[in-house]
Amino acid sequence: QVQLVESGGGLVQAGGSVRLSCATSGRTFSTYAMGWFRQAPGKEREFVVGISRSGTSTNYADSVKGRFTISRDNAKNTVNLQMNSLKPEDTAVYFCAAAAKRLLPSTVVATEGLYDYWGQGTQVTVSS
Repeated sequence: QVQLVESGGGLVQAGGSVRLSCATSGRTFSTYAMGWFRQAPGKEREFVVGISRSGTSTNYADSVKGRFTISRDNAKNTVNLQMNSLKPEDTAVYFCAAAAKRLLPSTVVATEGLYDYWGQGTQVTVSS
């Protein structure tokens, strides 16, 4: 069983920055495509960004392009999300997810249903 644990959430003012991290158990982290999703109060969970298992390809939701950056360290089994220029509408619980399917090294997974493992989520609140 793969476990994902997010950290780094909190309260930040609009325009500020937060860095989220997701630590993943197991020895096969480098075979997973990884992604971040978020769920705001009263809304469905939505895709934020994905990264291929090689780390060479990424896919960002339009709402976060130019502000968020995803990265992964396969040696440390971690994936990070650097969030800059935060807006109140970025307030949500942020979830890390892993897709354990057999994927090409450059494949990014953007579909929630294709992810196999999920973290518990970490709250990010952006005040105006």
